[in-house]
Amino acid sequence: MSPRLQRAPGVTIGDIAAAAQVSRSTVSRAFTRPQLLSPETVDHVRAVAARLGYVGNQAARALSTGRFGNIAVVVPDIANPFFPPLVRSLQSAAETADLAVFLGDSDESAEREAKLIARLAPQVEGFVLASPRLSEQLIRELAATRPVVLVNRDLDGIPRVLIDSTGGMTEAVMLLKKLGHERIAYLAGPRDSWSDQQRREVLTSAASGLTVEVIEVGRPSYAAGRDSVSALVRSGATAAIAFDDVVSQGVLAGLELRGISVPGDFSLVGCDDTLAALTTPALTSVSAGASTAGTAAAQLLIRLMEDADDAGECMTIATHLVTRATTATAPKGALT
Repeated sequence: MSPRLQRAPGVTIGDIAAAAQVSRSTVSRAFTRPQLLSPETVDHVRAVAARLGYVGNQAARALSTGRFGNIAVVVPDIANPFFPPLVRSLQSAAETADLAVFLGDSDESAEREAKLIARLAPQVEGFVLASPRLSEQLIRELAATRPVVLVNRDLDGIPRVLIDSTGGMTEAVMLLKKLGHERIAYLAGPRDSWSDQQRREVLTSAASGLTVEVIEVGRPSYAAGRDSVSALVRSGATAAIAFDDVVSQGVLAGLELRGISVPGDFSLVGCDDTLAALTTPALTSVSAGASTAGTAAAQLLIRLMEDADDAGECMTIATHLVTRATTATAPKGALT
C-alpha cells in the first residue's frame, strides 16, 4: 500500500480535499488504498498534495497503522525455472496496489519454510505460498493470523490458485499410447508436492492398458534426472513422463551419455514447459501457466486484504500438451 500522508506545517488533509475538490476520505484512499480509486483521481490528489507540501512517509504509516505495504511470496526452489516467472508476474500485479514483495526460498524444506514465515510475518500484511511443503495444520494456523493465498496446494477454505495438470497429462498419456508405447515410466517429484500427487493420480486413471513404472527422483534437479537413467533402462520402459522440464533436461543428458537416441530409441515428455523449447531436441511438455498463476495469486491476496470475508476462492488454470521433437513411435525393443 502507499505511504501515509505526512503533514506539512499549517496544511491539513481538509486543505488537500478542498484544493482537489474531493472528500477527505478520497484523499486518504489516494495514499492508503489507491486501487479503490481511478488512476486519474489518485494522480490528481497526489499532485495537489505534493504542491501543498505533503510527502509520503512509509515509516509513519507503519507505526500508526501496523501496515507496512509489504507482502511475501515463499517458493520451494527459486532456481527451478517454474518459479521466476510466477514471482515476476506476482510482483507486477502487487505493484498496481503499491505493495512491495519479499521473497523467501525454503530450499524444499518444510522446517525452513516455517522459519522464513515466522521471520517475515512481523513485516508483511499477507503471504503467497507457492507449492508449500508445510503441513496443512501449520498453513491453517498461519491463515488464521494473516491473509494467505496458496499456489498449487488445495486446501478448502483458503484462497488458492491451482494449475490443473489433468488435461496436459492425459494428452501426454494418450499421445504415447497412440505412438505404440506399452510401458512408460513416471519420474516422480517430491511426495509432499501437490502437483506431484495430482500427476500420479492422473497417470493411474489415464494409463489404462499401459504399464506404468514410478521412479522416485525426489528433489527435482538436472542431476536427479541424469542419475535416473539407469533406473529407466532397468524398467524396460520405452517412454517417460518427468515431473518437470529440469528433470527432463537431465534425462536427455543421461541418455545421450549412454548413446540412446531421443526420440528414435526413447520418448520423453516434461512438465511445466519452462525449458522445453531450449533443449536439444526440443522437449514435448505439459504447459504450466506460471505467469498466469502469479498474477492470479496477487489479485486474490489483494482482495483478501481488502475484505477478510472474501476467502475460500479457488482459481483453476488448465494445462495442455505442447508436442515437440522428443516423442515418436515406440521402438521395437526396450532400452539396453
